Amino acid sequence: MSPLARRLTLLALVLVAALFVRLGFWQLGRLGERRAANQAAAQARAEPPRELGVGADRRPEELNEHWVEASGAFDHSHEVVIRGQAFQGTPGVLVVTPLRLATSDSAVLVLRGFVPSADAVRADLDSLAEPGRVRVRGLATQIASGGGQPIERDGRTTWARLDLPALRARLPYPVLPVLVRQTPDSGLPLSPHRLPAPELSEGPHLSYAIQWFAFAVMTVAFGVLVVKKGGRGPMSP
Repeated sequence: MSPLARRLTLLALVLVAALFVRLGFWQLGRLGERRAANQAAAQARAEPPRELGVGADRRPEELNEHWVEASGAFDHSHEVVIRGQAFQGTPGVLVVTPLRLATSDSAVLVLRGFVPSADAVRADLDSLAEPGRVRVRGLATQIASGGGQPIERDGRTTWARLDLPALRARLPYPVLPVLVRQTPDSGLPLSPHRLPAPELSEGPHLSYAIQWFAFAVMTVAFGVLVVKKGGRGPMSP
């Protein structure tokens, strides 16, 4: 390898190693953000439950990751089915039902749980109704905007995800901007299957950072080998 080719190769390897190091620090930054979010969520979950429908409705960020409670009646005629889901390896759908609040003219969407479905689209919900006044306790999360992608099939509409503006346009009453994830309780029906609160995981960011730093070290080591190999002159006969 000529001296010029060796220098260009080294420069390229240094740039690649620098990129790997940058990606490693980016993952560490993501890890820091995740840890901060987990700490805030843990603090919110440790607070006493907040009652919905009493006084002025709070902003969604004030309710996010807080335990909440609400009383009212489920509106099964406007039930929302989220397709393409799975739980413990079983395909199915999520059932989200508006709860007409007893102390307000508004409603809040309640994630009642998971229902198995062979195609993860169609599910028989008629037998899952919970009539009368109910008391709901669950974990509140903000509802995103966009990406709902409602699809009509066999007279039923399914959604790819909750879409707050699209749902508000379809429902005949005001809807709070949070979803209440109803967690398991011995006093609740067996179906839909209530889902536990999401774990506050740090995700794969630390392992990804270690991988990027390892790639940087290997790139530098390879560069050193290239220099040593290229620096050897022709062997004497």
